[in-house]
Amino acid sequence: MEYIFTLRFQLPKPLLSEEQLLQRLIEAGCDDALVGSGVPGKVALEFTREAPSAKRAVLSAIQEVQSAVPDAQLIEAAPDFVGLTDVADIIGVSRQNMRKLMLSHSPHFPPPVHDGKTA
Repeated sequence: MEYIFTLRFQLPKPLLSEEQLLQRLIEAGCDDALVGSGVPGKVALEFTREAPSAKRAVLSAIQEVQSAVPDAQLIEAAPDFVGLTDVADIIGVSRQNMRKLMLSHSPHFPPPVHDGKTA
């Protein structure tokens, strides 16, 4: 099955030139991605990837990017965003319990991608 998704990474310093970055990504297997590098120190890759599952598609892409740029840190994966209620449902706790966990472990809890209300 074909999956389309976007991964955004924070790049390590010293920064590679755009040409070096693209060459490394292609050599690592990211030739199925459109690469955007408009913000210094960050790169976004929009993948169109064949894989048996979405999980395998995304994980393989992350591994390839990190093999090309070992200290790159994943900062966002789209479009599959989940909210606190979704996470609570997945792990089998109430939303209130999930919120308590989030507040008591805030330094280790992933920051929200979107603050505000959904449309």
